[in-house]
Amino acid sequence: MRTIAATFSPYLWRRTPINSQPRRFSTSSFGRDEQSIEQEAERKVGWLLKLIFAGTATVIGYQIFPYMGDNLMQQSVSLLQVKDPLFKRMGASRLARFAIDDERRMKIVEIGGAQHLLNMLESARDDRTRKEALKALFAISKSDAAAVVLHQAGAISIIKSTLESGEDVEVGNYKSNLLSRFQDLSYDIRS
Repeated sequence: MRTIAATFSPYLWRRTPINSQPRRFSTSSFGRDEQSIEQEAERKVGWLLKLIFAGTATVIGYQIFPYMGDNLMQQSVSLLQVKDPLFKRMGASRLARFAIDDERRMKIVEIGGAQHLLNMLESARDDRTRKEALKALFAISKSDAAAVVLHQAGAISIIKSTLESGEDVEVGNYKSNLLSRFQDLSYDIRS
């Protein structure tokens, strides 16, 4: 295999033409024009090959990455079950980024992410963990069906019992946004 590659490599990756004897024409500008046309043609072919490669890589990527999405969501939900608050925050942050449309929000709810986020919020001891949990819950609650599931899981009472933060204003913002979201859906938030 190496001998074949060694045989063809000068032809495939040559920088100068094999016939290196200069051609003499009656006008000297004609030779330069022909050489510049050949160089331009080689450049265009090179770009064409690069575009074909990039297109092929894109098509293959679109075929592979959707399968990774569900697996990453499941891993993110698994991170919520770990005792370390850093891993819980990482899982909640990933879920907030995944919750970009109703289908993905419902997928997160189906694999148990909403309930684990509520458990995380209920047991959180620091403001950063509470903020990430509230942020992910707010991202999930943008879907009406997911908000119904959150309400049935007791999200309103857990959110209301969340401590206010004196240091991080975003905790209060996410908390009030979630409660107003449930109020917009005609749920009684006074309970």
